Amino acid sequence: MSYTHFMEQAFTNTYPSMEWKCTTIEEIEQIIKSLKTIHSYGYDEISMKILKISCPFISSPINYICNKTLFWGVFPDRVKYATIKPLHKNEDRCEVSNYRSASLLTSFSKIFETVMKRRILKHITNYNILSSEQFGFRLGLRTNNATYKLTTEI
Repeated sequence: MSYTHFMEQAFTNTYPSMEWKCTTIEEIEQIIKSLKTIHSYGYDEISMKILKISCPFISSPINYICNKTLFWGVFPDRVKYATIKPLHKNEDRCEVSNYRSASLLTSFSKIFETVMKRRILKHITNYNILSSEQFGFRLGLRTNNATYKLTTEI
């Protein structure tokens, strides 16, 4: 499908509203187990390792909060906070331009983000909302696929 055809279709078709499927305790536990165990943590000082260890005890309350968040459409303020840390990129450590910022989010925010990402990706995939030329951030498609397509078509 050409990009012009896609754009015409995108403006003439109406897509159904997104339906927010409730999370389950099993889904929350699976998400927690799938997250990378990293040693950094946000302002709450709860590392991913602690979150994974306490998973059987906290998955039910997190499930409840996730479902309330989906129902009300409001992301909890306390989960939006991030600790910003400078990370050295290269060369002279005295030069400010050799640093980049890193936002350390809470472990809980990563759970909410994963729930939202799954729901949104399912919706845009089911209704073919993205153009076939969109490669980044899609399962099984990477930016090097875009490079390959470009070079083969040229």
